[in-house]
Amino acid sequence: MPPRRILVTGAGGFVGRHLLPALETAFPGASFLTGLFDVADPAAADAAVGAGQPDAVVHLAAVAAIPAARSDPGRAWQVNLQGTLNVARAVLAHAPGCTLLFASSADIYGASFRAGTPLDEHALPAPLNTYGATKAAADLALGAMAAEGLRVLRVRPFNHTGPGQSSEFVVAAFAEQVARIAAGLQPPVLRVGALDPLRDFLDVRDVCAAYAACLARADALAPGTVLNVASGQPRRVGDVLAGLMQAAGVQAEVATEAGRLRPTDIPIAAGNAALARRVLGWAPAIPWQQTLADVLADWRARVGNG
Repeated sequence: MPPRRILVTGAGGFVGRHLLPALETAFPGASFLTGLFDVADPAAADAAVGAGQPDAVVHLAAVAAIPAARSDPGRAWQVNLQGTLNVARAVLAHAPGCTLLFASSADIYGASFRAGTPLDEHALPAPLNTYGATKAAADLALGAMAAEGLRVLRVRPFNHTGPGQSSEFVVAAFAEQVARIAAGLQPPVLRVGALDPLRDFLDVRDVCAAYAACLARADALAPGTVLNVASGQPRRVGDVLAGLMQAAGVQAEVATEAGRLRPTDIPIAAGNAALARRVLGWAPAIPWQQTLADVLADWRARVGNG
């Protein structure tokens, strides 16, 4: 049975702004509950779920940037772990038949990526930063709650980007600088972190399609199900930068800055999403060059309007 009342936490964020149109297309008869509330406030979460009576909740709200979680770990734990538990407890109390879709993160795999091969859902969580640790804790806690009756699906997306993303994330950070150089707003010097790591990049719209597919097939998925959302095609970070420069027709010096380097960078992080392909019928559909073009166009517009 397709959901009729869908509550989306973090609906005003980067992913949320892409997810709502995807859900409206997938579930044209549904109503959407997107009122802002602080998930870290248990009373607010309880009231939102109790009043909304959703039959599906997509929990996106999070401190999502690794630097932001590192700079304020207390807030990251409060939002990413306690906020998730607040939403889950409210669902159990007020809408026990509801499907809770939790946007976890592939960052929880951390040190397991050192195996050097694309990881599937059986890989051990071994986070290497505060963000990954908070997401891993919430992911594991929800798995335990599934055994207590919570109808939860845990989706672990790999790096995703697209129009509207903050420059706290690597592709957007590159695109902002490239757009500023193209507009003559900064000298032709790109300030970057490590360029050699390989990462599994996705378009945010493909990730949202996976979330919609999860809700459409929720009745066929066991509570506690874990699904990777990944391309399976790791790309060198430096090649992403080169692609943006080429798309913009920009030539610039590339300068590595110590402050942009991570202390525990993993050489390669890639995912195996065979399970999502099989049970959801999902696969990435947007060509990577289209993703880069759209991110660059978005930053050109923002720089031009700034």
